[in-house]
Amino acid sequence: MSLKAKIEAVIYASEEPVTLAQLVGLLGEEAQAELDREAADQQTLLQEEELEAAEAEPSLGEDFDSVGAAGNGDAILAQESIQPTQDDGIVLDGAPDSVAEDTAAAKAEKARLARLARLRAHFRAVLDQLMAEYAAPESDRGLEIREVGGGFRLATKPEYHDAVRGFVKSLKPPLKLSLQALETLAVVAYKQPVTSPEISEIRGVDSSGVLGSLLSRKLITTAGRKHVIGRPILYKTTREFLLRFGLKDVAELPSIEEFEKLAGQMAEQEEIPMESHVPESPKTVEERLESDQEAPAPEPIADEAIVDGRLSGLTPRYDDAEDDPSAAEAEIQGGE
Repeated sequence: MSLKAKIEAVIYASEEPVTLAQLVGLLGEEAQAELDREAADQQTLLQEEELEAAEAEPSLGEDFDSVGAAGNGDAILAQESIQPTQDDGIVLDGAPDSVAEDTAAAKAEKARLARLARLRAHFRAVLDQLMAEYAAPESDRGLEIREVGGGFRLATKPEYHDAVRGFVKSLKPPLKLSLQALETLAVVAYKQPVTSPEISEIRGVDSSGVLGSLLSRKLITTAGRKHVIGRPILYKTTREFLLRFGLKDVAELPSIEEFEKLAGQMAEQEEIPMESHVPESPKTVEERLESDQEAPAPEPIADEAIVDGRLSGLTPRYDDAEDDPSAAEAEIQGGE
């Protein structure tokens, strides 16, 4: 599969616009390999053209070859005299290693940025080519690639808006099932054909109402009656169930072992490590007992009336009969 086909597949499968950065991170290695192949092919082509040009040039004779060789020798001697020696190097002796390391890091970062720029330019060129292919009048396609929100996504062309709108209105509403309905549907799918009492026994609750809802949505249907006392109705899943859940047949349902394995993996991920419990030494226990013995005992409560007053906050306390209204009333009655 070519890089263009993979980019087209990624844009089609994504619900959100696909950015150049995402494409570089996902398909960057393949794009770099494609660029390397193109560079190697171009280099090979240039070498072949140079060889063909050299073979096509006429020979000027041995005298020219000897003169040219002598001239080349003088040029080589002149270059050797101009080349600096080891003492005339650019890097000074005793230069710190950090300078060389910084230079190497800067070069590596510069090379990385240049590589990313080449990849982005390559992906942009492929996307432009795809967009041109979709927009070409001779392609006669109902889709196009649009640049939306900094990314790219597939969309229908504006001229087909009426057809798409009519189709969307004819679609069925999305299927929404409660937890009880999902449980009942799962029991029917795995135990079919199954009766209502058997479903209720597995779930632990009455499932007759949920079965009616599933029947109305055409996810299950009747499959005759069971040959037992009472002849209860049998239930099984329908073709609509397979279409809704994207199954070829009931055999594609995941097995119970797969569910158990998945549940075990989820339990391991959600497990929280508990703090290690260090057993107390006998000395610590004795010290705790001694501290409990030395703790002061609670003071005894002498007067219940005082306690009642403290608890309720409403019972007044009187120090003598003069302040007590009941005592004053008793004295008035005695005087009479």
